[in-house]
Amino acid sequence: MIIELSIKNFAIIDELSISFEEGMTVLTGETGAGKSIIIDAVQLLTGGRASTQLIKHGKDKAEISGLFSLTKNKEPIKNVCKTYDIDVEEDDLILERTIYKSGKSVCRINHKIVTLSVLKEIGRMLVQIHSQHDTLDLLDKENHLVLVDQYHEAEILPLKTAYLMKYEKWLTLRKKYEKLATDEQEMAQRLDLLQFQLNELEQANLSEDEDETLEQERRQLQNFEQIYHAVNEAYVALYGEGKGLELVHVAKQALEKASEHDDFIQKKAALLNDLYYQLEDAAIELNGYKEQLFFDEHRLNEIEARLNELNRLKKKYGRTVQDMIAYREKIKIEIDELKNRDFHIEQLLKQIEKAESDALESAKALSEARKTAAKQLEKDLLDELKDLYLENARFTVQFERTSGDMLTKDGIDQAVFMLSTNAGEPLKELDKVASGGELSRIMLAFKKLFAEHDGIETVIFDEIDTGVSGRVAQAIAEKMYQISTTTQTLCITHLPQVAAMADHHLLVEKVMEDDATKTKITALSDREIVHELGKMMTGTKLTESALEHAEELLELTATFKKLVNGKFSAS
Repeated sequence: MIIELSIKNFAIIDELSISFEEGMTVLTGETGAGKSIIIDAVQLLTGGRASTQLIKHGKDKAEISGLFSLTKNKEPIKNVCKTYDIDVEEDDLILERTIYKSGKSVCRINHKIVTLSVLKEIGRMLVQIHSQHDTLDLLDKENHLVLVDQYHEAEILPLKTAYLMKYEKWLTLRKKYEKLATDEQEMAQRLDLLQFQLNELEQANLSEDEDETLEQERRQLQNFEQIYHAVNEAYVALYGEGKGLELVHVAKQALEKASEHDDFIQKKAALLNDLYYQLEDAAIELNGYKEQLFFDEHRLNEIEARLNELNRLKKKYGRTVQDMIAYREKIKIEIDELKNRDFHIEQLLKQIEKAESDALESAKALSEARKTAAKQLEKDLLDELKDLYLENARFTVQFERTSGDMLTKDGIDQAVFMLSTNAGEPLKELDKVASGGELSRIMLAFKKLFAEHDGIETVIFDEIDTGVSGRVAQAIAEKMYQISTTTQTLCITHLPQVAAMADHHLLVEKVMEDDATKTKITALSDREIVHELGKMMTGTKLTESALEHAEELLELTATFKKLVNGKFSAS
């Protein structure tokens, strides 16, 4: 969940820091005070589209950062962070984004610079923002099957994973078949090319690690003089005029004379004895190595020519000799398949038939599980819609098989959400039946059902209650609170019913300071909440009647919250 949001030089915000708590938080205030700007900042922080127009006038850059505590979704988020080498300590994440006037945008997670796509990937797991426009995702038929899968993910995911493995196998075999079943002329051209490449690689007579061995030998020949002098100098120091061995021998003998009287001397005498023989062996080996050292210019030229040839081949067939050898073996297999094309095609067709049968069987099992999940989703969603005063609504998930049970990455299913909101009306596709207010309630019902399934840490509702009032407004408020019992919920609202339901109330105001317009946020006390609710009810002058209604509304919401919390505690 989001713990703290810091905004600097963003739109009309000069500098602002907001702390958030668990549960349900509302942001209220006059239109234009900056409530939506705060949501825009969160969107930007979690990978939304940036614009230089968002930078405060007269400033070079806008900066946004957020501290998030991982609660519901910590392991999946940590796994994604690990993929991108992002360190996560104490279950906290710090997201940062800076927008420059040049148009450049810099993203960081836990102070590590990341790409926008990484910020977006992790941001989606942290925060989900809903506005009336976001119902477009719900209307998109491409998302309906995904939602069904998510609803019974524990049962469906293993079946989907098993299907995808079989589907990928079938797809790979089909691609192999299509490659083999190409026209005769193309096949002949391919065979000629592969045969040429094989001849070139076989004539090269490659051996593993050959290039590394040649590189080492070339270094020795190129630095022959330095190597020879170093070896000779070391040998002379030990056996020649330096008398290194002789001096060690003298020291050893001196200690041996007194070794029987002193344990320390005895140990050091033994050490010098071992050292003497080690140095003697080293001197003999150095002399032998020196005797075999020989500068062979012809050999150096041979090595250079061979390495040049290997480098030429690497540009065509692989970065290393091992890569070229692997490629050589691969094209041998392909040449065999092309030369024996008819036999291999026959074998492939049998494998494809078996793989398709296995995948289809798996797809049918997945399809049955989806239908079971859909039935439960239909029942649960209708229960939620009744709470939102859509008691006459009918909802069903309509499944259609792909043409001829054609296998796709999603199996053999296509799903469409069908809805009727009024008695006597036929079921229609979601985008053809619901009004804006109804869509907001439907989306809220879906969010309530999926709050525990999707693992999102924080959900933000941006004025999704626009255009509703009375009992519907109260129902929306109650539904939002139910979501907040499992998911941190932030809400921008103009409805007193929603504001009264919150655990925390932030007032957003536009103020004049130093001849400049600034956004100010205040966490309201209990008494201040009553006054703010009263203002929201009247819209103009605060009256005693409005204050009384505000207190009554808070009492009603307190009763509802006790019932909900008792229910959740019991469960």
